[in-house]
Amino acid sequence: MPGFELFGAEEKKEVQDVLDNGVLMRYGFDPMRNGHHKALELEKDLANRMQTKYAQVVSSGTAALTVALACAEIGAGDEVIMPTFTFVASFEAILSVGAVPVLCDIDDTLTLDPKAVEAAITAKTKAVMPVHMCGSMADLGALKAICDKHNLILLEDACQAIGGSYGGKPLGSYGDLGCFSFDYVKTITCGEGGGIITNSEKFADRAHKYQDHGHDHVGNDRGAESHPFLGYNYRLSELNAAVGIAQLRKLDSTLAKQKKNYTILRHSLEKIPEVTFRRVPETGVESYAFLNIFLPTEDLARKAHKALSTHGVDACFYWYDNNWHYYKKWEHLLEQKSLGKLSKEVQNGLQQNNRSFEASDAWMGRTISCLIKLNWTETEVNERGSKMVDAIKSIL
Repeated sequence: MPGFELFGAEEKKEVQDVLDNGVLMRYGFDPMRNGHHKALELEKDLANRMQTKYAQVVSSGTAALTVALACAEIGAGDEVIMPTFTFVASFEAILSVGAVPVLCDIDDTLTLDPKAVEAAITAKTKAVMPVHMCGSMADLGALKAICDKHNLILLEDACQAIGGSYGGKPLGSYGDLGCFSFDYVKTITCGEGGGIITNSEKFADRAHKYQDHGHDHVGNDRGAESHPFLGYNYRLSELNAAVGIAQLRKLDSTLAKQKKNYTILRHSLEKIPEVTFRRVPETGVESYAFLNIFLPTEDLARKAHKALSTHGVDACFYWYDNNWHYYKKWEHLLEQKSLGKLSKEVQNGLQQNNRSFEASDAWMGRTISCLIKLNWTETEVNERGSKMVDAIKSIL
């Protein structure tokens, strides 16, 4: 999965362009640039690859979610439905615009359960945020139908699934807005960075202003630009964008490597009757960033995870006990541990998350996710598959 495994001459060339002209900031200093506008180039490439009209690059995946929410006019007291299984950035972004993250159960896709989503909708709900965790997607058709029915924004968090698709469309392009992370361990990395895609001219226009202090970017004098509305600093540097340009060009070959390695491991584990696999919605195609498996019980999943480690199989994750990715360890959210005082609307809204999520627990307690690396040789992948089979059989 990590794009840094494939760093090479292509990234060095793009970065050297920036160092040669000396302009590391995205905006201004045009006479010095020698025609290089790396962030702008990355945006054009991203929109083209994701088959959308517009793209905006920003400083992180968290920033991408924050900007997308703001562009959709989501703010004080509004509710955003999100899954119990995600990265903490999901609720951080929602809180950063003054809105309320509403946790919702997942199903065997390891993403939002559409039935649970519909049950969670209130008069305050403004958006549904499916998170395409570990390389695969939510049932976007069902979620879009729900959003259309209730006039809600569908915001895809595709930070862990770039390159996957649903209904023939790249993940991130199916909803009103889609977001990506380009941090160091993502399939495409800028070192640090993120991106937003949309087909909405309104959202795109808001995004390029909001991520740069509200600047309208009209004219050639940055100091004379006006500010149609408040914004913040979520700009991506030219150095980070340069790395991203080279990485995005490698996406198709990266996905092919992931699929090859994923397929070998899956075929190995399919020989074990007790092992089942995450459901990929009909018309969906994974990015193959992770191989996600279910054991029959939580106890067996815990034992299998430990056995994988003792058999020398690294990069396998048991998310049920994870501090970053599953709601059970989000004490700072559930107990509202904030340095600044949260608004009464947020304080009251967060109370609804202080409950159990049995449906999510039933799936996550049985789940093990295995990262798919890019630089494994075929021999190494086959050896890994054999070790995984031995490890799991040892606890059954």
